[in-house]
Amino acid sequence: QVQVVESGGGLVQAGGSLRLPCTASESTFGGVSTFGVDTMGWYRQAPGQTRELIARIGSDGHIEARLKGRFTISRDHAKNTVYLQINNLNPEDTADYYCNTWVRGLMYWGQGTQVTASS
Repeated sequence: QVQVVESGGGLVQAGGSLRLPCTASESTFGGVSTFGVDTMGWYRQAPGQTRELIARIGSDGHIEARLKGRFTISRDHAKNTVYLQINNLNPEDTADYYCNTWVRGLMYWGQGTQVTASS
């Protein structure tokens, strides 16, 4: 089964920065399989709000960024890992941040990591 794990969240003062990694892996009986990951993306969901796309990056490196300026996405294909760099955090960035991956035509979500920016 494909597993998606995000980390890097926490409580940060306004103006601070965070780097959030997300790694996709596949567990099989007796070990970890070799597989290819297609698009990987970062989303966020504030309390009472719908989940919104921040940015996503394809297996070819193509980036679609919805939130621009303070957010930077990057990818390490060898590690099946995508990173989200958030700079100059403000209280409006407070939300649960989720990683999304596509593997063999199926979409997988991580459990999310909480980001809280205080003024």
